[in-house]
Amino acid sequence: MAVDYKLIGERLKKARLEKGMTQDNLAESLNVSIAYLSRIETGTTKVNLKRLSEFCNLLSISEAEIISGASDDSENYLNNDLSNLLKNCSPEKQRLIYRIANIISES
Repeated sequence: MAVDYKLIGERLKKARLEKGMTQDNLAESLNVSIAYLSRIETGTTKVNLKRLSEFCNLLSISEAEIISGASDDSENYLNNDLSNLLKNCSPEKQRLIYRIANIISES
């Protein structure tokens, strides 16, 4: 599975905006240029794990949420992942997944 840096950048930008921070504020806090931050947010520059962790600490968001889009703090954090998984499956595989999930939920 390839890392989608564009999606990571979009999630970082969304988290920054939800915190009410400008690119200038965040760039200054991280001691990086606004241009570098902009390239990360647009996915044109890859962010390494150390820098991602710094972003997440300042934005009070988990690395897992930025990478996967799912917050494990939420009761329904797998809904999007399951929905996307099912969308990419044939109807036959969807029925099989449903039957397996149904068996597990009943046990």
